[in-house]
Amino acid sequence: MSGTYYLKKAMKDPQFVIFLILAVVLILVPVFAPFVAPNDPIEPDYSNLLIDHSAKYPLGTDEIGRCMLSRLIYGGRTSLLIVFVVILISSVIGVVLGILAGYAGGKVDMLISRITDIFIAVPQTVFVIALVSVLGSSLKNTILAMSLVSWTEYCRVTRALVLSLKENPYVEEGRLGGMNEFQIILKLILPNVFPYLLVNITQDIGAQLLTLSGLSLLGLSSQPPTPEWGAMLSGGRKFIQANPRMIMYPGLTIVMNVVVFNLLGDALRDVLDPRFVKKKHHFRRMREWLNKTE
Repeated sequence: MSGTYYLKKAMKDPQFVIFLILAVVLILVPVFAPFVAPNDPIEPDYSNLLIDHSAKYPLGTDEIGRCMLSRLIYGGRTSLLIVFVVILISSVIGVVLGILAGYAGGKVDMLISRITDIFIAVPQTVFVIALVSVLGSSLKNTILAMSLVSWTEYCRVTRALVLSLKENPYVEEGRLGGMNEFQIILKLILPNVFPYLLVNITQDIGAQLLTLSGLSLLGLSSQPPTPEWGAMLSGGRKFIQANPRMIMYPGLTIVMNVVVFNLLGDALRDVLDPRFVKKKHHFRRMREWLNKTE
C-alpha cells in the first residue's frame, strides 16, 4: 500500500491527529525559540535571583538569574536535536543491517543476529554511561554512545519484516520482471517496511529523551551554560527544597514530551496495523462492566 493510503487513513483518526498536532507544536516551539523565548537563556540577571515569577520572567529565574522559561524553550533545541540525530543514525544502521540479515539469510543473518544479541545482552544505559565516561562528556560523544546501543531494536524489527516480505509473490514477480536485488529491496521491500519502522521511531523519541536526561543528570551530556532539560534537572537538585520549581519545570517538560510522542506512536500503530481492533470508549466499557455486576 502506498504512503498516500496510510496518510489518508491516519488523518481520519482523531486520536492520531490530536497527538500529531501536539507533537508538531512541541517541535516547532524550540525551532522558533528566538521568536518565542522572552529572554536570553544564557544571560544572568544578578538582581533577580531565584524569583518565582514576574512580568519579565513568567516562570521565574534560576540560581544566577537566568530566565527559566527561555531556558526550557531553548533546552528543547538541544534535547530534541540530540534525540533526533541519535534516532537517525541508529535507525539507518539498524535498517541496513536488518535488511541485510533478513534478505541474505544464512551465515550473514547468523553473524548479524549474534552481534545484535551481544548488544542486547548488555544494559543499554550502563553501556552508554561507560562509553561516555571513557570518551569524555560532550554532545558528540553522547550521540555516538546512544547511537551505538539504539540500533538493535530497528535491526530486529526490520529483519522480521524482511523475512516475511521477501516470500511475497510480488517480490518474485519483480525478480522475473528484470529487477536486480538492490531494486527489489529499494522499491518493493523498503516501502513496506518503513511505515512500521515509523511507529518504532516515534515511540523511541520518548525513550531516548529519558536516556539523555539520565545522562545529563549525571553530568555526562551537555555542559553549562548550554540549556538542556536534563542539565536543568541536574542543576535544580541543589535547590529541591528551597526552590522545587527549578526541578519541577524541566521534569514536567520531559514528561510531557515523552507522553505525547509515546501516545503518537501508539495512535500511529493503531492506524497502520490492520489487525488492531480499537478498544471501546472507557465510559462504555465501565457501563458494560457495571451491567454485568448487577
